[in-house]
Amino acid sequence: MKSFIVTIFVALFFVLALIFGARNEQVVTISYFVAQGEYRLPVVLAIVFLAGFLVSWLFAIYHLTKMRLTVRALKKENLLLQGKVENEPAPLAVTKDANA
Repeated sequence: MKSFIVTIFVALFFVLALIFGARNEQVVTISYFVAQGEYRLPVVLAIVFLAGFLVSWLFAIYHLTKMRLTVRALKKENLLLQGKVENEPAPLAVTKDANA
């Protein structure tokens, strides 16, 4: 549910950026390492916003997957340790020997 709400907010920000860009029909010059191009401002805003969004999601997916694998391994280890504890015999009561 939380990720759904975040996705809705991101989509709203994207629509807001498109509306802002639609009101500004200026041509922007973008210089690359070897070339340059002229693009309309709404296109540049949309591409930059989507690129940042995709990079953020890739990092988030990487970290979430790493955490899920860690949790899965720890759960498996926990089950193995619980099995060892249940299969061990109960410890014997230690009594002091009166002759010792």
